[in-house]
Amino acid sequence: MSLSTAADAPDEASHPERPRKYLFADESGNFDFRDHHRYPGATRFFAVGTLFLAREDDKLDLQNAMLNVRHDLARRGKIHNEAFHATEDPQWVRDAVFDRLKDLDFKVDVTIMEKAKAQPQTHPNDETFYQYAWYYHLKYHRSYFKPNDDVLIASAALGTRKGRAAFRGAVTSVAEQVLDFRIRKHLAFWPADCDPCLQAVDYVLWAVMREFEKGDDRSSKIVASQIGSVYDLWSRGQTYYYGPNAAPAA
Repeated sequence: MSLSTAADAPDEASHPERPRKYLFADESGNFDFRDHHRYPGATRFFAVGTLFLAREDDKLDLQNAMLNVRHDLARRGKIHNEAFHATEDPQWVRDAVFDRLKDLDFKVDVTIMEKAKAQPQTHPNDETFYQYAWYYHLKYHRSYFKPNDDVLIASAALGTRKGRAAFRGAVTSVAEQVLDFRIRKHLAFWPADCDPCLQAVDYVLWAVMREFEKGDDRSSKIVASQIGSVYDLWSRGQTYYYGPNAAPAA
């Protein structure tokens, strides 16, 4: 097993020659597979987004930029006491965060899935569907990494404390399957509050999801240069399993 965790992380100097790269990840949407027209709590789409950083300096620039947004707001007499979270933040906070992100050097890639097109065997439970999404996402973007890399994959913690092990296991399994065995891999599963880079990917993923769910591209246009790709996994699919476009039951 070549995938380490925060608990069993190797010595910092164990592989000094390996380039350090980072993948910060978040998900958007929910696991409610009901018609979003009839059930407002159900999202139409589910998405996985990752923010890739190839250099330590780029990581530090992003971390500092997110911290400085908070400081700059305070200097203007606008205090934001919570971690940045696009869904919950007021618009004046979103404006400030997006204005800072648009000038930074990073890429966010998104794999998005229209849930009504998901074949039933892809979602027998939440963890399986999450793993399915991660598999196709990471497989599509594995070219970011070379065999000699030292890669930290940090994903925003998902689910209850009891259920997080299953989601973490899903990402661990995918990383082992998809990434070259020579890559040194480390997995972290943190609350987004812990890391400014997780808050950054949350913001860009929210902008993409907002465009797909609501047809509102105002925010995605601001960070268009930071959006590396958006892959609609089932864009060519014609079969709907629920909702107004579903085929009548036999």
